[in-house]
Amino acid sequence: MENRNPMEYKPVFPLLMSMAIPPMISMLIQSLYNIIDSIFVSQLGEEALTAVSLIFPLQNLSLAISCGIGIAMNAFIARHLGAKDDNKASYYATQGIVMSLAHSLLFLIIGLFFIRPFLNMFTTNQNVINYGMQYGMIVVSLVIGQFIHLAIEKMFQATGNMMMPMIMQIFGAVINIILDPILIFGYFGLPAFGVAGAAIATVIGQFSAASLSFVLFKKYNTHLHISFKKFRVDFHVISQLYSIAIPSSVMMCLPSVLVSLLNGILSSISQSAVAFFGVYYKLQTFIYMPTSGIVQGMRPLMSYNYGAKLKERMHQILKVSGLVIAAILGAGTLLFFIVPNVLLSLFNASSGMLEIGETGLRILSLSFIVSSFGVLMSGVFEALGLGKYSLTVSLLRQLLITVPLAYILLNVMGIEGIWLSFVIAEAIASIVAYILYRKKFKTI
Repeated sequence: MENRNPMEYKPVFPLLMSMAIPPMISMLIQSLYNIIDSIFVSQLGEEALTAVSLIFPLQNLSLAISCGIGIAMNAFIARHLGAKDDNKASYYATQGIVMSLAHSLLFLIIGLFFIRPFLNMFTTNQNVINYGMQYGMIVVSLVIGQFIHLAIEKMFQATGNMMMPMIMQIFGAVINIILDPILIFGYFGLPAFGVAGAAIATVIGQFSAASLSFVLFKKYNTHLHISFKKFRVDFHVISQLYSIAIPSSVMMCLPSVLVSLLNGILSSISQSAVAFFGVYYKLQTFIYMPTSGIVQGMRPLMSYNYGAKLKERMHQILKVSGLVIAAILGAGTLLFFIVPNVLLSLFNASSGMLEIGETGLRILSLSFIVSSFGVLMSGVFEALGLGKYSLTVSLLRQLLITVPLAYILLNVMGIEGIWLSFVIAEAIASIVAYILYRKKFKTI
């Protein structure tokens, strides 16, 4: 047994949790940071909070692309490690790192030249636009630290090492949390940078995580051998990485597109509606991040055992992962349904936001438990290299049904119809995911 990877033989539940808990903890801390960040920004007023909510889609876009590339690296590295081909795994890792660096340059251009036009699409309030410019030009332009950190994180996870990514994530998040109030409000003799301070804290946190990632990878990596000597872009490998990275990135971009489209609808109702929706998205990440941790733990297990052709073990991993995800999302539904006013009060909610938000959170909370199977299968399809299946499920969950249905139900039953569209979309997506699952698992 000493020469076998634990991903092949250890009992599934403790193995899954040992691989899932570190990313769960790190992402919960990251979610906590996002919420604390919004709490601090809300002290500057609803206009500042609205501006940050409007920039969120661009932040999510950069995260989506960096994670998409990382997920592709993870899948191919784990699969080749499962097939006992460390050299090929290392080759894919090297190509993926270069992809990450190249894509970070795109956001430098977006951040420098396209923030104002983006904001102008959603508001004519000059105070909101000014806040958005201060925040957006910093957090969107300087994402290279995020790209480096996430590439190294996914390489560690592909080898079964989940502890190092947790340490990296926590380090960056703690730096963020410490710097936020200092830079926003101007403590210890520093000037008060306002919303720009929140952006600066975010970027410093990302660069800190990237620096630590590089150090830890050099010290603790034992499976992958990265070398850029005589490096040449391998377009065949790049196309394979894109076959997973593009669907994965599109899936993670969907919240950005969804938020932008719904912000357009909500802005016709009130500024409070836009602010509430931004707050909801920060809160719901606190629920979905733990499930993402389970998916991150499950994904290399599925990829590795797929490469090792251990079908029965794949089914065990699928069952255990699904039960844990359902338990987490069920708890989230209960929390949002029972104490919505408590959650909203954390953000200095105006009376208008409270009026919209209490009912809104209760309806939206139902979508959590309904989404359990769709969340699970999106991760499974990614692990098996079935990017198109995963993309189909995510498109149904977050765009193709939600947006048109939100518009229809808004005119039928008011703003509550927008929130109900999320629940209906998740139900339909879960049914489709089950059909695709039955189709694929007959052939494995």
